[in-house]
Amino acid sequence: MAVFEDEDSEQITVKRTYLAFGTFAVIVLGFGLALYGIPGDGNDAAGELGANCQAAVEAGARLDPVIGGEVAAFIPASQPQDLSALTFTGADGSEQSLADLSGRLKLVNLWATWCAPCREEMPALDALEGDLGSDDFSVVPINIDTSGPERPRQFLDEIGVEHLPLLTDKSMDIFNKMKAMGLAVGLPVTALVDGNGCLVGHMNGPAEWNSADGTRLIKAALDGTAQTTREAPSAAAPAGS
Repeated sequence: MAVFEDEDSEQITVKRTYLAFGTFAVIVLGFGLALYGIPGDGNDAAGELGANCQAAVEAGARLDPVIGGEVAAFIPASQPQDLSALTFTGADGSEQSLADLSGRLKLVNLWATWCAPCREEMPALDALEGDLGSDDFSVVPINIDTSGPERPRQFLDEIGVEHLPLLTDKSMDIFNKMKAMGLAVGLPVTALVDGNGCLVGHMNGPAEWNSADGTRLIKAALDGTAQTTREAPSAAAPAGS
């Protein structure tokens, strides 16, 4: 049993079934949204497909040997999906998209202050950015608290985040779009996105991303996606950092 907390501090119990030997977690899709207490937008359209995203699918397939341990629930992309148009609010208050971070591998993480596993996961994401953050890789944490940025900013200050920017989407549109793509069931949800904005793989649930298992996965993805990333005019630093 894993207990998740919603925005009203109600305790919600989510059943997760694990495959033998802990290879990866399977979250029951039929009841996922109701159990997590997150509204949907009724849109069941798939993500935008593009020929350029086929390379990301192939890169995801090559990660299979390094998927395990703390990141055993990571699922490589099974079809081309373009996430580059997903938008959020940067630390400076401007609207930005994943396309603004073209040219680099991105670990996009959706989180909220009322999600206890999200809060527990944040130090690991901060450490991962501190260890591996560069012109080639960024952790992109996007908070979806609907009440605004004050609570998440206070939380990040309390835990002493040093490397991550405060990115937000109080409309929760980014979550709903990822749900429509079949990527998001609840929180936290994480997507590994290549330099072209294409999905390499995703994961529902928390992980120790700065563990040996997590860093091995990211380093393998960096090696596997570098050759397929198109040239970008400029690879900006993580939005708002």
